[in-house]
Amino acid sequence: MTFWPQLQSVLARWRGRLGLGLSAAIAGIVLSTMLHLPGAAQSIPQAGGETTIRNRSSQAFTLPAPNLNAFWDDRHAAGDLAFEAAFVTPPANVNPGLGPLFNGSSCVACHINNGRGLPEKGQRVVRVSQLADDDSLALPPDYVYTLEAVAATANTPPVPGLGTQVQEQGVYGYAPEAIVEVTWQTQDGQYADGTSYSLRSPRLLITRRDGTPLTEAISASNRIPLPVFGLGLLEAVPEADIVALADPGDRDGDGVSGRPNYVWNVEQQADTLGRFGWKANTPTLRQQSASAYANDMGVTNPMFPVADGYQDIGDDIIDLSTIYVQTLAVPARTAVDDPQVQRGERLFADANCTACHTPQLRTGSHKIPALVNQTIHPYTDLLLHDMGSDLADNRPDFQASGSEWRTPPLWGVGLAQTVLPYSGYLHDGRARSLEEAILWHGGEAEASKETFRQMDARDRAALVQFLKSL
Repeated sequence: MTFWPQLQSVLARWRGRLGLGLSAAIAGIVLSTMLHLPGAAQSIPQAGGETTIRNRSSQAFTLPAPNLNAFWDDRHAAGDLAFEAAFVTPPANVNPGLGPLFNGSSCVACHINNGRGLPEKGQRVVRVSQLADDDSLALPPDYVYTLEAVAATANTPPVPGLGTQVQEQGVYGYAPEAIVEVTWQTQDGQYADGTSYSLRSPRLLITRRDGTPLTEAISASNRIPLPVFGLGLLEAVPEADIVALADPGDRDGDGVSGRPNYVWNVEQQADTLGRFGWKANTPTLRQQSASAYANDMGVTNPMFPVADGYQDIGDDIIDLSTIYVQTLAVPARTAVDDPQVQRGERLFADANCTACHTPQLRTGSHKIPALVNQTIHPYTDLLLHDMGSDLADNRPDFQASGSEWRTPPLWGVGLAQTVLPYSGYLHDGRARSLEEAILWHGGEAEASKETFRQMDARDRAALVQFLKSL
């Protein structure tokens, strides 16, 4: 039982020394080709504080924070192995535990190059919950399915046969829980200057393996994977600072009233502040990693074991995967001296987009020294905001309503298409461009969206160019 961890440690050191050296060389080449102005490197805002790396390539989200000490550098490299490990059907000598029902076989299967995913089978996650008692949901006792653990304070009742997440794949001998079909509905609109645009939104058809579709008693929410870099910094932002940004009663009258989500913390067995996920429904990165192993891969672990206590992996793998995402570098902004980008940044603020996408936060204490006391620019307040009926999934999640979403960080958003071409924006990937993402905003962001819609083409282009610089 002790051989594998020792082997992992040796491999991690070897891979870390070779891989990090190559990464540094690649980063240097990219930097030299992208930063043309003298002194430009000094003028780029430190998006991730001292964890910032100047790389705008397709690998920009995959590099370790440059300020890690030797110990955490080695732990990051070992975590990289864990994050990339593909699980297989047990029994097996290496990485057994996949399934029997699952969405992907590894962390990187969904988070390609550590960025956002596509709304496609094998990457998307479809959350489901039962809205009302419905006799048609009853299933025969021999119906095989995966029922995920439901937190004591959750308000997402599991659906018989599906749990709270649809597993679209099964190992040999097991049929997937259901078949998910996504069709796209389009709607047209116009900017104030008469320029037309077209938006799309997904429609889900979920069919059980016996061919029967889900009834209206089920709430379903289509989700794409979020980027995983910079998460350790967000975990290190003091809770008091996040709560201080909340304005649930809209005291300042700007129409924005963000509020925190408090969610079940498995390790503390209590409700604590939610920071991660589309609805801020997860309190810590360790819990996020453990739940992803259980729900996305069917890999049981100490935090989410099966009923008899059996675990496919131990705390060591959970810890390594968590450390990996905690210690990833944040890519620096680019083109900060470009007048169009500077104008776009002013327009972004003038439209009150910064009311939710808070430009600057500061970290506090954390077990990883590289994350401590960093001034960062993630463009998020980590709070819930009502985004209106058009973006609503009508699925509450702890204190988040069916129309509330956590403000997603915007750092690195300009690299989304570089890291994964054709990846979309917003929770379900409906927006094919940054312009479309803005135009879907409603609710608390309605006024900001309308300000953008009223801009002339020159100003719209400047605002979008600013976002692409992030």
